Amino acid sequence: MTQKTEKQKESRYAKAIKIQKLSKVFHSESGSTVSALHDINLTVNSGEFITVLGATGCGKTTLLNLIAGLDIPDEGYLDLNDNLKFGMNIAYVFQHYTLFPWRTTLNNVAFALEMRGISKQERKLEAVKLLSKVGLEGFENAYTHELSGGMRQRAAIAQALAMKPKLLLMDEPFGAVDDSTRADLQRMIIQLWHENQITIIFVTHNIDEAIILGDRVLVLSERPGKIVNEFDVNLPRPRNHLTPEFTEFFMKIRQTLSGQLD
Repeated sequence: MTQKTEKQKESRYAKAIKIQKLSKVFHSESGSTVSALHDINLTVNSGEFITVLGATGCGKTTLLNLIAGLDIPDEGYLDLNDNLKFGMNIAYVFQHYTLFPWRTTLNNVAFALEMRGISKQERKLEAVKLLSKVGLEGFENAYTHELSGGMRQRAAIAQALAMKPKLLLMDEPFGAVDDSTRADLQRMIIQLWHENQITIIFVTHNIDEAIILGDRVLVLSERPGKIVNEFDVNLPRPRNHLTPEFTEFFMKIRQTLSGQLD
């Protein structure tokens, strides 16, 4: 895998997302409140791959939902450039795959194309290409229950890519697969990111994964989540977790996370 192209490097100077002093509070029916995020400040460049780490319940998913427009912030400012809009050019890959069990793999991907107004014949051709791109050629007519967990996530990623997104939000998409499958999926998503030059924000609990994937690793505090540190990962890809440089990043990030859990 090579470093990013000159076009990708140039794209980093364009701002895709700007967040200032963003906060989110949830109110229950009983009248209690939970402060999920507080005073989030973040700028994401176009074409950047951001990974987000933090303890369970620190607001990582809430941050993605706010960016997608699925939740509304209580305070602060969130600006999406490039005319970004959920369902049009923002795609979301959730923790649990969002495939229709009554549709074949091909038709699941084709559904996203149908939402874009693509003709039936073009949908089929494009869906076949996307499934091949994520390594699912030969499984076009399989149903969800016939696919492994890793294959389902590949199909979900193909479904997201069918929208031709400028921004891809990913909420722990590889958390439920074994280590070998996770490594395969990590290589795949890096290749797809490299080819499509899209902006990705990727939530994970896995420090290795955050370093392997991210241009930048953000660490959130315990609830209410706040960005307590960020690390620019300037290691060449593909990244080897056995190198001293990788280990140095790992130890610094783990130390930051440990400080949040004391």
